[in-house]
Amino acid sequence: MEQAIDIAEVARATGLTARALRFYEGRGLVRPLRSAGGRRLYGPGQLARLHAVVALKRAGFTLARIAELLGDRQVDLPRLVAAQLAAIDARAADLAAARTLLCAVQSRLDRREPVDVATLCSLIRTGDMTMEQQNWKAVSDRYLSAQAEADFADAAMPADFDQAAYAAQWTDLSARIAAALPLDPHSAEAGALFDAWQALLAPFTQVATPAMMAGVTRMYDDMPNWQDEQAPPFPHDVWTFIRRVGEVRRGG
Repeated sequence: MEQAIDIAEVARATGLTARALRFYEGRGLVRPLRSAGGRRLYGPGQLARLHAVVALKRAGFTLARIAELLGDRQVDLPRLVAAQLAAIDARAADLAAARTLLCAVQSRLDRREPVDVATLCSLIRTGDMTMEQQNWKAVSDRYLSAQAEADFADAAMPADFDQAAYAAQWTDLSARIAAALPLDPHSAEAGALFDAWQALLAPFTQVATPAMMAGVTRMYDDMPNWQDEQAPPFPHDVWTFIRRVGEVRRGG
């Protein structure tokens, strides 16, 4: 029987950090043994499973899908692979469009023709926004019910709503909360940050239906599974903190 190795040796062999290995363990993706002294030990079976996790993650699968795939032999692997290939093809199409744009601009520059830099930047920003919107849709589709998606399609912000300024406000508030952590959720400071969060959330809550709220909550609760695909507007620990303060407010 091959000898099991400890977490430090596994980290050196795989290039993964000990923190990443513990995270995968916490998600139930690997289940190392424990020595009499409490050290994590990985046998051949768990090392093979770990390599499978890494390979599937690099192929673009989410951790939730990896857990499903490794934990159930009946999972439709061809369907999962086909869906992932479709997502990769969509990204490739976006990159191809961006390359076509830049090649056309480069050609004009080579011919010393004038190029409106402001227009170029605008086109590039528009392309980036389109890709980001597609990424968000790919993530949100996993958590929104058919009713929630229909509700989102019907919901509309005011015509003069400034999305850029709104996003900047979220960035600022998220940074303030992150800087304050760890923080007692029962404290006055925690309550004030929670109130600021709710006030900033008001434009959404004013148009959101229960189905929309439930879907968005599920999505952010599961943030560790998709934050590698699309950068969230705030860290998971900030979200967890806000959720806890909300429970305190409700008497939980």
